[in-house]
Amino acid sequence: MPRLEGQGASKGPQPVAQRCAGYTAAHLKSNGDEPGAPDIIGTNTETSIKSLKGIPATPASQSASLGAQLKCLYANACSMGNKQEELETCTHLQGYDLIGITETWWDGSYDWSVGMEGYRLFRKDRQGRQGGGVALYVNDQLECMELYLGMDEELTESLWVRIKGRAGTGDIIAGVCYRPPNQGDPADEALYRQIGAASRSQAPVLMGDFNHPDICWRDNTAGHKQSRRFLECIDDNFLLQVIEEPTRSGAMLDLVLTNKEGLVGNVKLNGSLGCSDHEMVEFKILRTARKVHSKLTTLDFRRADFGLFRDLLGRMPWDKALEGRGAQDSWLIFKDHLLQAQEQFIPTKRKSGKKAQRPACMNKELLDKLKHKKGSLQRVEARAGSLGGIQRNCPSS
Repeated sequence: MPRLEGQGASKGPQPVAQRCAGYTAAHLKSNGDEPGAPDIIGTNTETSIKSLKGIPATPASQSASLGAQLKCLYANACSMGNKQEELETCTHLQGYDLIGITETWWDGSYDWSVGMEGYRLFRKDRQGRQGGGVALYVNDQLECMELYLGMDEELTESLWVRIKGRAGTGDIIAGVCYRPPNQGDPADEALYRQIGAASRSQAPVLMGDFNHPDICWRDNTAGHKQSRRFLECIDDNFLLQVIEEPTRSGAMLDLVLTNKEGLVGNVKLNGSLGCSDHEMVEFKILRTARKVHSKLTTLDFRRADFGLFRDLLGRMPWDKALEGRGAQDSWLIFKDHLLQAQEQFIPTKRKSGKKAQRPACMNKELLDKLKHKKGSLQRVEARAGSLGGIQRNCPSS
């Protein structure tokens, strides 16, 4: 799918170059090529800044490492057609570092009107039909690069950008996604592969409209098959969903996901952009995350009763329970019984940053050794006293 990108510049909005048939704009997707003689991929004709393969076009002196926190905004625009000026005003008043937009409804006719001074624009427009589209505005003082996270990403309306962290800290992968209500399973699976790749490589922060109104986030349940598959992706990648209030007509369609506790905070809804019926979401990426006490627990296999565990699963009439069900439903049923057995027969223990204490048996052995040494020392002292007060540390004459 061709992708449109632009860049912020001090002189004002710049034209957006279209990536197609090997051409790109100022920021390139990371493709794993080894450094060498850089290939010139594209040129911005107005600013004459050449974009080199794997190297951001912004001079290093203008780039900045990720600070203590990033102030972020996400909005489902339901068409940016007449909302650009409002977004720019809001952005410059609030000083956002990262802005994610879904349903931009952009096409080639918007190439000259969507840039914002002081920001780099990454965008992916829907091809072949109206609507959809996603965009990310990134403060141009942040060093960043767009990423490929899958060979079949043309199926999805999503884009991903790596934002470089400060020295000694990890990078952030910021993603934005729009999932249409009628999206099919192939596109869903392509998106889940991207989410998995982002979760394995860096600390991801994914914002977007996923259109799963039937999900109950309080107990992680859903009625529709596709929504249950989405929840399974969330669980498999250990993601946290941080929005707690409905974002559109009483439903929580817009989400912010991350896999690092304490990374995203100060989440609040902030009205709508223009006449959009979605609430905007404001949040912060807390790069030097506050110290939080982990609520995660781990399984204590040493105290598990695997005999009863196997017995409980063995008594289940699996043939009847799975009769006539597909692979997905069968897996969900099996996983549910597996987790029930785990809860009953495998105890948990809270993870802690403290050093592990010695087992009681080791403490007893150590105490016995100390008592033995103390007794030996007392016998030596008594013997020394009987020999006329010879000091312990002096050789006998």
